[in-house]
Amino acid sequence: MLATQPSLQTRGMELLIAYHHNPSVSRRNQLVRLNAGLVRKIAHRVSHQCAEPYEDLEQIGYLGLIRAIERFNPEQGCAFSSFAVPYIRGEMLHYLRDRGGTVKIPRRWQELQKEGQKVREELNRQLKRQPSDAEVAEALGVSVMEWREVKLAGKNRSLLSLDATVSRQEESNMTLGDLLPDAHYQMLQGLEEDRQQLQRALSQLEEKTRAAIEYVFFSDLSRKEVAERIGVSPMTVTRRIQRGLQEMMAFLQPQTLQTDP
Repeated sequence: MLATQPSLQTRGMELLIAYHHNPSVSRRNQLVRLNAGLVRKIAHRVSHQCAEPYEDLEQIGYLGLIRAIERFNPEQGCAFSSFAVPYIRGEMLHYLRDRGGTVKIPRRWQELQKEGQKVREELNRQLKRQPSDAEVAEALGVSVMEWREVKLAGKNRSLLSLDATVSRQEESNMTLGDLLPDAHYQMLQGLEEDRQQLQRALSQLEEKTRAAIEYVFFSDLSRKEVAERIGVSPMTVTRRIQRGLQEMMAFLQPQTLQTDP
């Protein structure tokens, strides 16, 4: 399996370049299949943070993957996986937002919440005071513990304001919104880190191999034109590119494994 991994990654990069210059549905579908594991990985993580089915999140994630494929520019010098993650995860989060809340309450508890509100209002009128949990539970015909769990579930589902103060300081207060990460900045930071890693990987290559990759992928020259510039045959250019891409993947792979949570 490990022996075939570089060739699969090389194939993916070649497909991305080909799709960028000449988009087609067949190439796009090939790229979707090659990167399906990335969608499944993100869907698995998101599914543990909400009550939506994993299968639904996976299907939505493919929409984000397609958008990433359509917008990716190989000449920008960043890894496709880092570029695609914000699109895939963003599509899932948009879906969750549109679904109206990520905390799902069982239907029976939702009905108890509505009925409990009516019971509390009625008891308040009768008793001329706020009823206790025991009194509400008795009127509903449930245990006090279950009624308290229903109340807690409803409270946890309530949305928090991003303007809510979480820390008070002498000069200014810190709100919940201040603690949220800037997704756009994080994406740009990730792209810059990927660009630097790719540049370091390129610098490890033999001079003519590095030149062949830069001419083909960054300068958009044909293999024949590259062959004339570096003084080798077009076939040799192709072999150098394939070998160079594999060496770059081997250089980047250990770093990916170390940073992957």
